[in-house]
Amino acid sequence: MTMTAMNDFNDPLLGSHSKGYPRTQPPRRCSAIGAAGWNVLAGDLPLPLALLKREALEHNLAWMQARVRAWGIDLAPHGKTSMSPQLFRRQLDAGAWGLTFATVTQLAVGVAAGARRTLIANQVLSDEDLAGIQTLLRAHAGLRIAFLVDSLAQLALIEDWAQRHAGSLPFETLLEIGVEGARTGCRTHAQALALATRLRASAAVRLVGIEAYEGLGATGASAPDAAYARALMDRVHAVACDCAARGLFETDEVLLSAGGSAIFDLVAERLKPALGVPVRGLLRSGCYVTHDHGVYRRMLGAVEERLGCGCDTSLRPALEVWATVQSCPEPGLAILAVGKRDISFDLALPVPILHAARGARAAQAAPADWKISALNDQHAYLRWDATPDAPQAPAVGDRVGLGISHPCTTFDKWHWMPVVESDYRVSDAVSMHF
Repeated sequence: MTMTAMNDFNDPLLGSHSKGYPRTQPPRRCSAIGAAGWNVLAGDLPLPLALLKREALEHNLAWMQARVRAWGIDLAPHGKTSMSPQLFRRQLDAGAWGLTFATVTQLAVGVAAGARRTLIANQVLSDEDLAGIQTLLRAHAGLRIAFLVDSLAQLALIEDWAQRHAGSLPFETLLEIGVEGARTGCRTHAQALALATRLRASAAVRLVGIEAYEGLGATGASAPDAAYARALMDRVHAVACDCAARGLFETDEVLLSAGGSAIFDLVAERLKPALGVPVRGLLRSGCYVTHDHGVYRRMLGAVEERLGCGCDTSLRPALEVWATVQSCPEPGLAILAVGKRDISFDLALPVPILHAARGARAAQAAPADWKISALNDQHAYLRWDATPDAPQAPAVGDRVGLGISHPCTTFDKWHWMPVVESDYRVSDAVSMHF
């Protein structure tokens, strides 16, 4: 990538072709958005609009980095959450060891943003993806890429590719430990050891660590979650110990990685086992960067209890989506001009959190009985108890701020987002590359 292309990638030119950008304003570089003098509640940007709260964002970056430091491990946050070069840079600058991705395409975005220590928390096996990794490794001095392996069949495909490409660099791999009925990963200890032995014997790869993912078993209840995470990490430790004892790792430092965004604390303290060789524990939580008002907020309640910290000091929601009330067609119903093309709906519906009357420069807390009952492509159904003593109903032209559940599937609906201060003055911006 040329220097000009790199600059265009990390600091793209934004304009009215992008949703949420003012159609009356000239194009600006992402880095110049903060100097434009815009304010969301002043009506300077069209709605619907997804935005990030700067203070919460910075708090979350610092909080999670402090947590991993206290646990004696490192952070390799999952970049698929935001796919934003500007947020990647903030995470790395805050102290993240590296970044995690799900695909080679995502990885290339992170490398272009400056990441040099990376994980692909997924199996890589296609010719195109293997060649893509080799291209990146040769183009960027000091770049490190490690991906997951969980079967002899996958290893055979990697070895076949390597045999057809003489001089290729050995691929760094992490042996994945999986859970019965869940996604990828070795199901038994014997299967894992057999694969690790074959990885050690292969010239196409180097075994540099062990990986697992506990998030699919999370319930939000501490007792079952702790038992589930303990059982998984016991298996990880047993495989890691046997691999170390048999000399199967080909690295000066074994990488041991786990950690989604729901019960990360239950695996974090198990990522530095005594193996007789140096170990680097890597937590991969990604959604912490913005948190949310839905599923992760619910999960965090149990995390806070286990850590003994309060909601004022732990993660804070940083991502909101604002929409206009476009119609109040019947009592107890308002239609918002926002829908599935703009906001998360895969894990839970959006949550009304703020309300600003038309022309108001300050937002108030939304009434507790306001609920989003359904979403269409471009519409949201805001309902409330339409009784004489019910809280004030919204009016056509009012603005409603919505909290989301699951940041990943809101980020991928936008090409950019403004970063705002507490008064909704735009002070910065980020871009996304999905």
